[in-house]
Amino acid sequence: MRGYDFHRQKPIDNYIVDFFCNKLQLAIELVGYTHILEEVHEKDKIKDLHLNKIGIRVLRFGDEEVTKDINNVLRTIEIYIDEFESRLTLP
Repeated sequence: MRGYDFHRQKPIDNYIVDFFCNKLQLAIELVGYTHILEEVHEKDKIKDLHLNKIGIRVLRFGDEEVTKDINNVLRTIEIYIDEFESRLTLP
């Protein structure tokens, strides 16, 4: 996307993220129906906190959101890229 490489099923520390772009320090996670279970949801929060602590931003999208509203998913990623690039150009 926009010339950035995303790698699928990327190991980071003790976790594996669905998609990862090193240049953007962005992890994208796809959330299926099992993630509504409290135990899985708590593990997701711990994973996100750990990734945030090491400088990685996490965007999560539900499976249904991806299949039924992919344009909004892509736009959300593009907004992140715009914000990331604008931080690079600040004095």
